[in-house]
Amino acid sequence: MAENTRRLPIGVQSFEKMRQGGYLYVDKTRYVYQLAHDAGQYFLSRPRRFGKSLFLSTLAAYWEGRQELFEGLAITELEKDNEEAWQPYPVFYFDFNGKNYQQDTALEVVLDKHLCEWEAIYGHSKGTSLEGRFQYLLKAAAEKTGRRCVVLVDEYDKSLLEVLENDEREEHNQAVFKGFFGTLKSYDKYLQFVFITGVTKFSKVSIFSDLNQFNDISLHQRYAGICGLTEAEIAETFAPEIEDMAQRYDLSHDNCLAELRKMYDGYHFHPQGEGIYNPFSLLNALADKMLGAYWFSTGTPTFLVRRLKAMHFDVRQFTKKTLETNDRILSDYRADNPNPLPLLYQTGYLTIVDYDPKARLYTLGFPNEEVKYGFLESLLPEYTPEAGSGNGKDIFALRRRILAGDTEGMEDILTALFASIPYTTGDAPFEHYFQSVLYIVFTLLGQFVQCEVHSSRGRADCIVETDDFVYIFEFKVDKPAREALQQIEDKGYAVPFASDSRQVFKIGVSFDSGQRNLAQWLVEV
Repeated sequence: MAENTRRLPIGVQSFEKMRQGGYLYVDKTRYVYQLAHDAGQYFLSRPRRFGKSLFLSTLAAYWEGRQELFEGLAITELEKDNEEAWQPYPVFYFDFNGKNYQQDTALEVVLDKHLCEWEAIYGHSKGTSLEGRFQYLLKAAAEKTGRRCVVLVDEYDKSLLEVLENDEREEHNQAVFKGFFGTLKSYDKYLQFVFITGVTKFSKVSIFSDLNQFNDISLHQRYAGICGLTEAEIAETFAPEIEDMAQRYDLSHDNCLAELRKMYDGYHFHPQGEGIYNPFSLLNALADKMLGAYWFSTGTPTFLVRRLKAMHFDVRQFTKKTLETNDRILSDYRADNPNPLPLLYQTGYLTIVDYDPKARLYTLGFPNEEVKYGFLESLLPEYTPEAGSGNGKDIFALRRRILAGDTEGMEDILTALFASIPYTTGDAPFEHYFQSVLYIVFTLLGQFVQCEVHSSRGRADCIVETDDFVYIFEFKVDKPAREALQQIEDKGYAVPFASDSRQVFKIGVSFDSGQRNLAQWLVEV
């Protein structure tokens, strides 16, 4: 079989480079047509590495009248009878990627650099303020070209998200944004089209507090697929790459697609919207022919996991379909908001998994396995630092012991994990940490073995199954491990495995809340 040499657009954020470089392109230009002909002012929130920058670059090329880049795409056919199509407009493209906003005046430096480039084209104002210079440019560009201006802002909130734990810097950057982009409201007569993207929609602290004319399309069904990839788009554009990967794993085409779906699909940006794949992860997986955690490798949610731990959030809710919110809260992030759900949703760690139209309530959950396991792996060391120490007392070592039937080794690892819970966390009850660590540990094991964590009455707390062994766990706090074993017997938790050829281990575990550790471990075969 000849090697597939088609070019996958991994990390390509320039529409011009995409089209001129011969990269595979999933045609999103119908969205450009819809937005441009409505000629409004829009905001779109999507997680990082979801294609926002590429879409903005596509919008820029359209408004610059670069028709040659769109040959063969949907928008060419849509515009064929439009005599006004492909006329160039003055475009002001703000890109806030790739800068360190922890430094003093970093945001002002970025804005000044953009303004200097446009002042070389449209002239300089006599004013010295950044917003005054921008106002002059909008008016001068409209008068010089005879056309109103297009303003595109990529990742507007980068300078806010990077300084979330620096109150002084965050407040400064918020003030700069409000002053600068407040121009968009007072100079509306010079504007043809405005499109702003970001991960979050900061409420009452940035450009949105004054700019209520923006149409937030983040939760609109019509634009649910504007970024990211649908399964239909993947099947149409990347069929040869999926076939190559299927051969690598000795899978059928459909089974390979099912594995990709489980790993990277599952994002929903509207209750009735179809599932969306993470484009960055999918393209990397197809290129490497591996099911890796590509999105997580580009950045971990350090701030988020620290906040969840500090607020004693019950992490078991992540998979119990109890995380509910409404559309107002979902689209609103405030830095002082104690509710973590809006930020978890907007940053892509949670997505819409259900919707109650009568109550107008969204239920949130992990979108896919890449996010689920990656997030929990990031969260575990916050609760028990031993898990991230690399000394052989981690989830991978526990997996090896489970596969080997080594219950003593399992006890050693779990004892070490619980012993590393810092005593400085005494403001929360030990039971919270005990339940959180157990949930995270055994959920992470689900990557490698069949593992179910329960808390309802009448079912064992946890059952782990491998090809050779079945482990039935019952956990107690400040009660004897013998009582846990007796419950396994009395409730008949082992009965479903009575005729099973695998060896069954019944394990009673007791935790001491005073000593904050694993106190007793009893095993019966």
